Amino acid sequence: MKIAVLGAGAIGAYVGAALHRGGADVHLIARGEHLRAIRAHGVRVNSPRGDFVARPNATDDPSQIGPVDYVFLGLKAHAYSSSGSLVAPLFGDRTAVVAGQNGIPWWYFHKLAGPYGGRQIEAVDPGGATSKVLPPERAIGCVVYPATVIEAPGVIRHLEGTRFSIGEPAGGTSDRCTALSEAMIAGGLKCPVEPNLRDDIWIKLMGNVAFNPISALTRATMVEICQHPPTRRLVAQLMEETLDIAARVGSTPDISIEKRLRGAEGVGHHKTSMLQDLEAGKQLELDAIVTAVVEMADISGAEAPTLRAVHAATDLLARRSTAGSGNGGAVQKAVLA
Repeated sequence: MKIAVLGAGAIGAYVGAALHRGGADVHLIARGEHLRAIRAHGVRVNSPRGDFVARPNATDDPSQIGPVDYVFLGLKAHAYSSSGSLVAPLFGDRTAVVAGQNGIPWWYFHKLAGPYGGRQIEAVDPGGATSKVLPPERAIGCVVYPATVIEAPGVIRHLEGTRFSIGEPAGGTSDRCTALSEAMIAGGLKCPVEPNLRDDIWIKLMGNVAFNPISALTRATMVEICQHPPTRRLVAQLMEETLDIAARVGSTPDISIEKRLRGAEGVGHHKTSMLQDLEAGKQLELDAIVTAVVEMADISGAEAPTLRAVHAATDLLARRSTAGSGNGGAVQKAVLA
C-alpha cells in the first residue's frame, strides 16, 4: 500500500510515522527545517503510549512520488482548493483522498440521501473549486481525534488519542476503507469504519463550533471556558443550535450536550487550534468550522441566533487578524509549513 501525506505537520507526520511503522509505503510531503530534519533523522514521536522513530520517505516535490493508493491531507481545509498542483501528480485512476480536517468537509452532501443530496457548500467549496481539485468520488471521510503538536522540526509530541474514524460519503463499508483501516491499526492507531460517518462529524463539530471561536475571541483555554458559568451556558446554546441543524440535514449524533461539555472540560488547559492559529498569525480555520454550519442553517431553515452572532464576531476577528499579512499568497508554503 502506497500512501502520500500532503502537509506532514503535527497530525500528518504522526499518521505517516504510524503507517510506516505498520509496514505501509509512506511518503511525507513537507518543507523547510521540518523536511530537512525528517530526512536526516526520521520522524520522532514522543508519546505517553511509547516513543518511537519512523523513517518514511520525505520530499517537497509530489512529482517525485507519483500515483499512490491514498492521499492523506494534513493541511487546513482553506488550502484544499489551491492544492491542485500538489495533489495532481499523486492521483491514479483509483487514488482515494482522506481529509483529516476539522469541520464540515466539501463532500458533505455528496451521495447523501434526502432533499439536500448533491448540494454544494460555498464556504468550503466556493464555486466548486475544491471539488474540481478533489473530486468527491475520491473522498474517504475522516474524523481526527488525537491531539498532537510539532515540538521541534521532525519531532511530534503526541498528547492524547489514537482514533481516526473513517467512512464512505455514501455510507456503508467498502474495500478501500477496510484496507486503510487495517493499515492504520497495524501502525498502532484506532481506525473504525463508520457506516454513517456524518454523525461522528457532528459529534466533533459540536465542540469545534463552540470552543474554537469562543477561545479565539476570549483567549481562554477549554477548561476556563467550561468553568466560567456564562461561557459554559454560551457553549451549551451553540451545541443545541448545532444539533438542531444536524437533525435538519439528516444526522442524529448520539451524545448529550452535558457529556460533550464534560469531555471538553477534561481536556484541561488546552488551547484550541483556532486560538493557536490566531496567536501564530495564521489564517483561522473559520470557513469549515463555523461559516459552513451557518450556511447549512440557511439551507435547512434553522434560526441559530447564537451561532450567527458568534460567527459575526469571529469573522470580523479573522478579517482584522489577516489584513495586510499576505496570507493569500505562497500557497505551497502555507500547505507544507
